[in-house]
Amino acid sequence: MAVHAAAPSAEQLQEQTRAWLAQELPPGWMDAVDAGDDAKVAALRKDLDYADWCIRFGEAGYATPTWPAEYGAGLSLTPGEAKAVNDVLNHYRVPRPFNIIGIGMGGPTVLAWGTEEQKHRLLRPLATNQEIWCQLFSEPGAGSDVAGLATRAVRDGDEWVVNGQKVWTTLAHLAKWGMLVTRTNPDLPKHRGLSYFIIDMHAPGVTIRPLVQITGEAEFNEVFFDDARVPDSMRLGEVGDGWRVSVTTLMNERVSLSGAGSVGGDAVGGSPLQKLIDRHKPVADLLTRQRLAQAYIESRLIRISNQRAAARRKSGAEAGPEGSITKLQQAEFNQRLQKLAVDLEGANGVAWEGVGLHGGDDVGTFVPTDTDDHYAIARGFLRAQANSIEGGTSNIMRNILGERVLGLPKEPDTSRELPWSEVPRNG
Repeated sequence: MAVHAAAPSAEQLQEQTRAWLAQELPPGWMDAVDAGDDAKVAALRKDLDYADWCIRFGEAGYATPTWPAEYGAGLSLTPGEAKAVNDVLNHYRVPRPFNIIGIGMGGPTVLAWGTEEQKHRLLRPLATNQEIWCQLFSEPGAGSDVAGLATRAVRDGDEWVVNGQKVWTTLAHLAKWGMLVTRTNPDLPKHRGLSYFIIDMHAPGVTIRPLVQITGEAEFNEVFFDDARVPDSMRLGEVGDGWRVSVTTLMNERVSLSGAGSVGGDAVGGSPLQKLIDRHKPVADLLTRQRLAQAYIESRLIRISNQRAAARRKSGAEAGPEGSITKLQQAEFNQRLQKLAVDLEGANGVAWEGVGLHGGDDVGTFVPTDTDDHYAIARGFLRAQANSIEGGTSNIMRNILGERVLGLPKEPDTSRELPWSEVPRNG
Protein backbone atom coordinates (compact mmCIF):
# COMPACT_ATOMS: atom_id res chain seq x y z
CA MET A 1 0.00 0.00 0.00
CA ALA A 2 1.36 3.39 -1.00
CA VAL A 3 2.11 5.78 1.82
CA HIS A 4 1.31 9.43 1.11
CA ALA A 5 3.16 12.22 2.86
CA ALA A 6 0.99 14.34 5.11
CA ALA A 7 0.04 17.72 3.72
CA PRO A 8 2.00 20.57 5.33
CA SER A 9 0.23 22.47 8.06
CA ALA A 10 -0.59 26.18 7.77
CA GLU A 11 2.20 26.92 10.24
CA GLN A 12 4.73 24.94 8.17
CA LEU A 13 3.69 26.71 4.97
CA GLN A 14 4.00 30.09 6.64
CA GLU A 15 7.44 29.24 8.00
CA GLN A 16 8.57 28.04 4.55
CA THR A 17 7.27 31.26 3.02
CA ARG A 18 9.04 33.43 5.59
CA ALA A 19 12.28 31.50 5.03
CA TRP A 20 12.04 32.04 1.26
CA LEU A 21 11.32 35.75 1.68
CA ALA A 22 14.23 36.14 4.10
CA GLN A 23 16.52 34.75 1.41
CA GLU A 24 15.05 36.58 -1.58
CA LEU A 25 13.89 40.01 -0.36
CA PRO A 26 16.43 42.84 0.07
CA PRO A 27 18.19 42.67 3.47
CA GLY A 28 16.27 44.59 6.10
CA TRP A 29 12.90 44.49 4.30
CA MET A 30 11.17 42.08 6.69
CA ASP A 31 12.61 43.75 9.78
CA ALA A 32 11.43 47.15 8.52
CA VAL A 33 7.90 45.82 7.97
CA ASP A 34 7.80 44.24 11.41
CA ALA A 35 9.06 47.50 12.93
CA GLY A 36 6.52 49.61 11.05
CA ASP A 37 9.30 51.55 9.29
CA ASP A 38 7.35 52.58 6.18
CA ALA A 39 10.06 54.94 4.95
CA LYS A 40 12.66 52.17 4.88
CA VAL A 41 10.29 49.76 3.14
CA ALA A 42 9.55 52.43 0.51
CA ALA A 43 13.28 53.03 -0.05
CA LEU A 44 13.99 49.31 -0.40
CA ARG A 45 11.06 48.88 -2.77
CA LYS A 46 12.34 51.75 -4.93
CA ASP A 47 15.71 50.02 -5.33
CA LEU A 48 14.22 46.59 -6.03
CA ASP A 49 14.70 45.18 -9.56
CA TYR A 50 10.99 44.59 -10.13
CA ALA A 51 11.30 42.52 -13.33
CA ASP A 52 13.87 40.19 -11.77
CA TRP A 53 11.81 39.93 -8.59
CA CYS A 54 8.67 38.92 -10.52
CA ILE A 55 10.59 36.14 -12.28
CA ARG A 56 11.96 34.73 -9.02
CA PHE A 57 8.61 35.15 -7.28
CA GLY A 58 6.71 33.43 -10.09
CA GLU A 59 9.16 30.58 -10.61
CA ALA A 60 9.09 29.85 -6.87
CA GLY A 61 5.31 29.40 -7.20
CA TYR A 62 4.27 32.23 -4.90
CA ALA A 63 2.55 34.34 -7.59
CA THR A 64 0.08 31.49 -8.27
CA PRO A 65 0.29 29.06 -5.33
CA THR A 66 -2.81 27.03 -6.29
CA TRP A 67 -1.57 26.25 -9.80
CA PRO A 68 -0.02 22.82 -10.42
CA ALA A 69 3.74 22.94 -9.86
CA GLU A 70 4.30 20.74 -12.92
CA TYR A 71 3.78 23.74 -15.21
CA GLY A 72 6.65 25.67 -13.64
CA ALA A 73 4.54 28.33 -11.92
CA GLY A 74 2.72 27.06 -8.88
CA LEU A 75 2.89 25.20 -5.58
CA SER A 76 -0.03 22.78 -6.07
CA LEU A 77 -1.70 24.10 -2.91
CA THR A 78 -5.36 24.00 -2.02
CA PRO A 79 -7.09 27.39 -1.64
CA GLY A 80 -6.94 26.98 2.15
CA GLU A 81 -3.20 26.26 2.06
CA ALA A 82 -2.67 29.16 -0.33
CA LYS A 83 -4.37 31.50 2.14
CA ALA A 84 -1.74 30.63 4.75
CA VAL A 85 0.98 31.55 2.24
CA ASN A 86 -0.76 34.74 1.14
CA ASP A 87 -1.18 35.88 4.72
CA VAL A 88 2.62 35.99 5.03
CA LEU A 89 3.08 37.65 1.61
CA ASN A 90 0.51 40.30 2.50
CA HIS A 91 2.03 40.94 5.90
CA TYR A 92 5.45 41.60 4.38
CA ARG A 93 3.96 43.77 1.63
CA VAL A 94 5.57 41.68 -1.07
CA PRO A 95 5.48 43.21 -4.59
CA ARG A 96 3.16 41.24 -6.88
CA PRO A 97 3.11 40.90 -10.67
CA PHE A 98 0.86 43.49 -12.34
CA ASN A 99 -0.30 40.79 -14.78
CA ILE A 100 -3.64 40.67 -12.96
CA ILE A 101 -5.72 39.78 -16.02
CA GLY A 102 -3.42 36.91 -16.89
CA ILE A 103 -3.19 35.55 -13.36
CA GLY A 104 -6.81 36.22 -12.39
CA MET A 105 -8.53 35.22 -15.63
CA GLY A 106 -6.19 33.86 -18.31
CA GLY A 107 -4.43 31.26 -16.18
CA PRO A 108 -7.63 29.74 -14.71
CA THR A 109 -9.14 29.55 -18.21
CA VAL A 110 -6.06 27.81 -19.63
CA LEU A 111 -6.03 25.40 -16.69
CA ALA A 112 -9.71 24.57 -17.27
CA TRP A 113 -9.71 24.33 -21.07
CA GLY A 114 -6.14 24.24 -22.37
CA THR A 115 -4.19 21.33 -23.77
CA GLU A 116 -1.09 20.09 -21.94
CA GLU A 117 1.05 21.78 -24.58
CA GLN A 118 -0.76 25.10 -24.03
CA LYS A 119 -0.39 24.85 -20.26
CA HIS A 120 3.35 24.18 -20.47
CA ARG A 121 3.84 27.00 -22.98
CA LEU A 122 1.66 29.72 -21.44
CA LEU A 123 1.49 29.44 -17.65
CA ARG A 124 5.08 29.96 -16.48
CA PRO A 125 5.79 33.27 -18.34
CA LEU A 126 2.32 34.46 -17.32
CA ALA A 127 3.06 33.93 -13.62
CA THR A 128 6.53 35.50 -13.89
CA ASN A 129 5.13 38.71 -15.43
CA GLN A 130 7.21 38.15 -18.56
CA GLU A 131 4.16 37.82 -20.82
CA ILE A 132 1.27 40.17 -20.01
CA TRP A 133 -2.28 39.21 -20.95
CA CYS A 134 -5.40 41.17 -21.92
CA GLN A 135 -9.07 40.31 -22.45
CA LEU A 136 -10.61 40.87 -25.89
CA PHE A 137 -14.34 40.52 -25.24
CA SER A 138 -16.20 43.87 -25.40
CA GLU A 139 -16.98 45.49 -28.74
CA PRO A 140 -18.59 48.82 -29.74
CA GLY A 141 -21.85 46.94 -30.44
CA ALA A 142 -21.50 44.19 -27.82
CA GLY A 143 -20.69 45.39 -24.32
CA SER A 144 -23.25 44.12 -21.84
CA ASP A 145 -24.37 41.49 -24.37
CA VAL A 146 -20.98 39.87 -24.96
CA ALA A 147 -22.51 36.98 -26.90
CA GLY A 148 -23.72 39.46 -29.53
CA LEU A 149 -20.16 40.20 -30.67
CA ALA A 150 -19.38 40.58 -34.38
CA THR A 151 -15.61 40.00 -34.70
CA ARG A 152 -15.24 37.18 -37.23
CA ALA A 153 -12.74 34.37 -37.51
CA VAL A 154 -12.70 32.32 -40.71
CA ARG A 155 -10.68 29.12 -40.94
CA ASP A 156 -7.85 28.93 -43.45
CA GLY A 157 -6.11 25.58 -43.10
CA ASP A 158 -4.34 25.42 -39.74
CA GLU A 159 -5.02 29.10 -39.07
CA TRP A 160 -7.95 31.44 -38.52
CA VAL A 161 -8.23 34.87 -40.16
CA VAL A 162 -9.67 37.46 -37.77
CA ASN A 163 -11.40 40.74 -38.67
CA GLY A 164 -13.21 43.09 -36.31
CA GLN A 165 -12.79 45.45 -33.38
CA LYS A 166 -12.61 45.21 -29.59
CA VAL A 167 -12.77 48.07 -27.11
CA TRP A 168 -12.03 48.88 -23.42
CA THR A 169 -9.16 46.42 -23.50
CA THR A 170 -7.06 46.91 -20.37
CA LEU A 171 -3.27 46.47 -20.81
CA ALA A 172 -3.55 45.72 -24.55
CA HIS A 173 -0.68 48.15 -25.16
CA LEU A 174 1.57 46.05 -22.90
CA ALA A 175 0.22 42.58 -23.62
CA LYS A 176 1.86 39.65 -25.36
CA TRP A 177 -1.32 37.52 -25.42
CA GLY A 178 -5.01 38.35 -25.71
CA MET A 179 -8.02 36.19 -24.78
CA LEU A 180 -10.05 36.58 -27.95
CA VAL A 181 -13.67 35.53 -28.48
CA THR A 182 -14.81 35.54 -32.11
CA ARG A 183 -17.80 34.53 -34.18
CA THR A 184 -16.92 31.48 -36.26
CA ASN A 185 -20.46 30.54 -37.38
CA PRO A 186 -22.90 33.44 -37.91
CA ASP A 187 -25.70 31.04 -38.91
CA LEU A 188 -26.05 29.68 -35.37
CA PRO A 189 -27.68 31.49 -32.40
CA LYS A 190 -25.31 33.98 -30.83
CA HIS A 191 -24.18 31.80 -27.91
CA ARG A 192 -23.45 28.77 -30.10
CA GLY A 193 -21.41 30.24 -32.93
CA LEU A 194 -18.43 31.50 -30.92
CA SER A 195 -14.87 30.23 -30.59
CA TYR A 196 -12.15 31.25 -28.13
CA PHE A 197 -8.50 31.86 -29.04
CA ILE A 198 -5.28 33.08 -27.45
CA ILE A 199 -3.89 35.58 -29.97
CA ASP A 200 -0.43 37.12 -30.20
CA MET A 201 -0.96 40.86 -29.70
CA HIS A 202 2.15 41.57 -31.77
CA ALA A 203 0.92 39.61 -34.80
CA PRO A 204 0.55 41.39 -38.16
CA GLY A 205 -2.92 42.85 -38.56
CA VAL A 206 -3.36 43.70 -34.84
CA THR A 207 -3.55 47.46 -34.19
CA ILE A 208 -3.81 48.95 -30.68
CA ARG A 209 -4.94 52.52 -29.94
CA PRO A 210 -5.04 53.97 -26.41
CA LEU A 211 -8.16 55.52 -24.87
CA VAL A 212 -7.34 58.38 -22.46
CA GLN A 213 -9.46 58.39 -19.28
CA ILE A 214 -10.66 61.17 -17.02
CA THR A 215 -7.59 60.55 -14.83
CA GLY A 216 -5.34 61.45 -17.79
CA GLU A 217 -4.03 57.89 -17.94
CA ALA A 218 -4.60 55.36 -20.71
CA GLU A 219 -5.22 51.94 -19.13
CA PHE A 220 -7.74 51.00 -21.80
CA ASN A 221 -7.42 50.56 -25.54
CA GLU A 222 -9.36 49.80 -28.68
CA VAL A 223 -7.97 46.93 -30.76
CA PHE A 224 -8.49 46.39 -34.49
CA PHE A 225 -8.03 43.12 -36.36
CA ASP A 226 -7.40 43.34 -40.10
CA ASP A 227 -6.78 39.86 -41.53
CA ALA A 228 -4.87 38.96 -38.36
CA ARG A 229 -3.99 35.28 -38.16
CA VAL A 230 -4.11 32.98 -35.16
CA PRO A 231 -3.06 29.29 -35.28
CA ASP A 232 -5.74 26.71 -34.55
CA SER A 233 -3.32 25.31 -31.95
CA MET A 234 -4.06 28.45 -29.89
CA ARG A 235 -7.78 27.71 -29.66
CA LEU A 236 -9.25 26.90 -26.22
CA GLY A 237 -12.16 24.46 -26.28
CA GLU A 238 -13.94 23.14 -29.33
CA VAL A 239 -14.94 25.23 -32.33
CA GLY A 240 -18.32 26.76 -31.53
CA ASP A 241 -17.90 26.20 -27.79
CA GLY A 242 -16.38 29.62 -27.10
CA TRP A 243 -19.24 30.81 -24.92
CA ARG A 244 -18.65 28.11 -22.31
CA VAL A 245 -14.95 28.94 -22.26
CA SER A 246 -15.82 32.64 -21.96
CA VAL A 247 -18.01 31.99 -18.92
CA THR A 248 -14.98 30.53 -17.14
CA THR A 249 -13.08 33.75 -17.82
CA LEU A 250 -16.01 35.97 -16.79
CA MET A 251 -16.62 34.14 -13.50
CA ASN A 252 -12.94 34.45 -12.59
CA GLU A 253 -12.97 38.11 -13.67
CA ARG A 254 -15.66 38.91 -11.11
CA VAL A 255 -13.75 37.07 -8.40
CA SER A 256 -10.52 38.92 -9.24
CA LEU A 257 -12.31 42.29 -9.22
CA SER A 258 -13.96 41.64 -5.87
CA GLY A 259 -11.57 39.48 -3.89
CA ALA A 260 -8.54 40.07 -1.71
CA GLY A 261 -6.38 40.96 -4.68
CA SER A 262 -8.75 43.52 -6.10
CA VAL A 263 -8.19 47.24 -6.35
CA GLY A 264 -11.07 48.03 -4.09
CA GLY A 265 -11.66 46.57 -0.67
CA ASP A 266 -11.16 49.18 1.98
CA ALA A 267 -8.60 51.05 -0.07
CA VAL A 268 -8.38 54.80 -0.46
CA GLY A 269 -5.58 55.85 -2.76
CA GLY A 270 -3.95 52.49 -2.11
CA SER A 271 -4.09 52.87 1.70
CA PRO A 272 -6.25 51.10 4.30
CA LEU A 273 -9.49 52.62 5.51
CA GLN A 274 -7.80 53.13 8.87
CA LYS A 275 -5.35 55.55 7.26
CA LEU A 276 -8.27 57.65 6.05
CA ILE A 277 -9.61 57.79 9.61
CA ASP A 278 -6.18 58.63 11.04
CA ARG A 279 -5.66 61.32 8.40
CA HIS A 280 -8.69 63.31 9.53
CA LYS A 281 -9.28 62.49 13.19
CA PRO A 282 -10.80 63.78 15.27
CA VAL A 283 -13.88 64.13 13.05
CA ALA A 284 -16.37 66.41 14.80
CA ASP A 285 -19.17 66.39 12.22
CA LEU A 286 -21.71 63.73 13.19
CA LEU A 287 -22.82 62.97 9.63
CA THR A 288 -19.23 62.48 8.51
CA ARG A 289 -18.60 60.17 11.44
CA GLN A 290 -21.63 58.17 10.41
CA ARG A 291 -20.26 57.89 6.86
CA LEU A 292 -16.92 56.64 8.20
CA ALA A 293 -18.66 54.08 10.39
CA GLN A 294 -20.81 52.96 7.46
CA ALA A 295 -17.71 52.56 5.29
CA TYR A 296 -16.09 50.39 7.95
CA ILE A 297 -19.20 48.21 8.25
CA GLU A 298 -19.44 47.77 4.48
CA SER A 299 -15.77 46.89 4.19
CA ARG A 300 -16.22 44.18 6.83
CA LEU A 301 -19.29 42.79 5.06
CA ILE A 302 -17.38 42.57 1.79
CA ARG A 303 -14.54 40.79 3.56
CA ILE A 304 -17.00 38.27 5.03
CA SER A 305 -18.58 37.72 1.61
CA ASN A 306 -15.12 37.10 0.13
CA GLN A 307 -14.36 34.62 2.89
CA ARG A 308 -17.60 32.78 2.12
CA ALA A 309 -16.70 32.61 -1.58
CA ALA A 310 -13.17 31.45 -0.72
CA ALA A 311 -14.61 28.68 1.46
CA ARG A 312 -16.70 27.51 -1.48
CA ARG A 313 -13.65 27.37 -3.73
CA LYS A 314 -11.72 25.62 -0.95
CA SER A 315 -14.31 22.83 -1.15
CA GLY A 316 -13.31 22.32 -4.79
CA ALA A 317 -16.12 24.25 -6.47
CA GLU A 318 -15.36 26.48 -9.45
CA ALA A 319 -15.95 30.22 -9.35
CA GLY A 320 -19.70 30.78 -9.55
CA PRO A 321 -22.28 33.57 -9.34
CA GLU A 322 -21.14 34.49 -5.82
CA GLY A 323 -18.38 36.49 -7.51
CA SER A 324 -21.10 38.78 -8.83
CA ILE A 325 -22.21 39.55 -5.26
CA THR A 326 -18.87 40.90 -4.11
CA LYS A 327 -18.16 42.50 -7.49
CA LEU A 328 -21.39 44.51 -7.13
CA GLN A 329 -20.71 45.29 -3.46
CA GLN A 330 -17.12 46.24 -4.16
CA ALA A 331 -17.80 48.55 -7.10
CA GLU A 332 -20.46 50.65 -5.44
CA PHE A 333 -18.79 50.67 -2.02
CA ASN A 334 -15.52 51.90 -3.49
CA GLN A 335 -17.28 54.76 -5.29
CA ARG A 336 -18.90 55.88 -2.02
CA LEU A 337 -15.61 55.52 -0.17
CA GLN A 338 -13.64 57.55 -2.70
CA LYS A 339 -16.34 60.26 -2.59
CA LEU A 340 -15.99 60.35 1.21
CA ALA A 341 -12.20 60.64 0.90
CA VAL A 342 -12.52 63.63 -1.43
CA ASP A 343 -15.13 65.30 0.80
CA LEU A 344 -12.83 64.96 3.79
CA GLU A 345 -10.05 66.72 1.87
CA GLY A 346 -12.13 69.87 1.53
CA ALA A 347 -10.50 72.35 -0.87
CA ASN A 348 -7.58 69.96 -1.41
CA GLY A 349 -10.02 67.56 -3.02
CA VAL A 350 -10.87 70.14 -5.67
CA ALA A 351 -7.40 71.24 -6.74
CA TRP A 352 -3.94 69.88 -6.01
CA GLU A 353 -0.33 70.62 -6.89
CA GLY A 354 2.31 68.48 -8.54
CA VAL A 355 0.15 66.72 -11.10
CA GLY A 356 0.63 67.13 -14.82
CA LEU A 357 0.89 65.35 -18.14
CA HIS A 358 4.19 64.49 -19.70
CA GLY A 359 4.73 64.96 -23.41
CA GLY A 360 6.32 62.56 -25.84
CA ASP A 361 6.12 58.83 -25.12
CA ASP A 362 4.58 59.39 -21.70
CA VAL A 363 1.43 61.20 -22.79
CA GLY A 364 -1.45 60.16 -20.58
CA THR A 365 0.67 59.43 -17.49
CA PHE A 366 0.14 61.43 -14.29
CA VAL A 367 3.17 62.15 -12.12
CA PRO A 368 2.35 62.88 -8.46
CA THR A 369 4.76 64.48 -6.03
CA ASP A 370 6.40 62.22 -3.46
CA THR A 371 5.28 64.34 -0.50
CA ASP A 372 1.63 65.05 -1.30
CA ASP A 373 -1.05 62.38 -1.52
CA HIS A 374 -3.86 64.77 -2.48
CA TYR A 375 -3.20 63.48 -5.98
CA ALA A 376 -3.71 59.85 -4.95
CA ILE A 377 -7.06 60.67 -3.37
CA ALA A 378 -8.26 62.74 -6.32
CA ARG A 379 -7.05 60.11 -8.76
CA GLY A 380 -8.79 57.38 -6.72
CA PHE A 381 -12.08 59.30 -6.90
CA LEU A 382 -11.81 59.77 -10.66
CA ARG A 383 -10.75 56.18 -11.32
CA ALA A 384 -13.54 54.75 -9.14
CA GLN A 385 -16.17 56.02 -11.58
CA ALA A 386 -15.34 53.03 -13.78
CA ASN A 387 -15.87 50.45 -11.01
CA SER A 388 -19.59 50.01 -11.68
CA ILE A 389 -18.95 49.54 -15.42
CA GLU A 390 -15.78 47.46 -15.81
CA GLY A 391 -15.97 43.71 -15.48
CA GLY A 392 -19.73 43.77 -16.02
CA THR A 393 -21.98 46.69 -15.12
CA SER A 394 -23.76 46.79 -11.78
CA ASN A 395 -27.09 46.26 -13.55
CA ILE A 396 -25.72 43.15 -15.26
CA MET A 397 -24.51 41.87 -11.87
CA ARG A 398 -28.02 42.38 -10.48
CA ASN A 399 -29.49 40.42 -13.40
CA ILE A 400 -27.05 37.56 -12.79
CA LEU A 401 -27.86 37.47 -9.09
CA GLY A 402 -31.58 37.63 -9.75
CA GLU A 403 -31.45 34.76 -12.22
CA ARG A 404 -28.77 32.46 -10.79
CA VAL A 405 -29.07 33.08 -7.07
CA LEU A 406 -32.69 34.13 -6.50
CA GLY A 407 -34.14 32.00 -9.32
CA LEU A 408 -36.02 34.86 -10.99
CA PRO A 409 -36.95 34.50 -14.68
CA LYS A 410 -34.42 35.65 -17.26
CA GLU A 411 -34.69 39.00 -18.95
CA PRO A 412 -36.67 38.66 -22.22
CA ASP A 413 -34.32 38.15 -25.19
CA THR A 414 -36.05 37.50 -28.50
CA SER A 415 -32.67 37.13 -30.23
CA ARG A 416 -31.42 34.25 -28.10
CA GLU A 417 -32.58 31.43 -30.41
CA LEU A 418 -32.33 33.30 -33.72
CA PRO A 419 -29.33 32.70 -36.00
CA TRP A 420 -26.93 35.56 -35.26
CA SER A 421 -26.98 36.62 -38.92
CA GLU A 422 -30.72 37.29 -38.65
CA VAL A 423 -30.62 39.37 -35.44
CA PRO A 424 -31.45 43.06 -36.15
CA ARG A 425 -28.53 45.36 -35.38
CA ASN A 426 -27.82 49.07 -35.61
CA GLY A 427 -25.80 50.01 -38.68
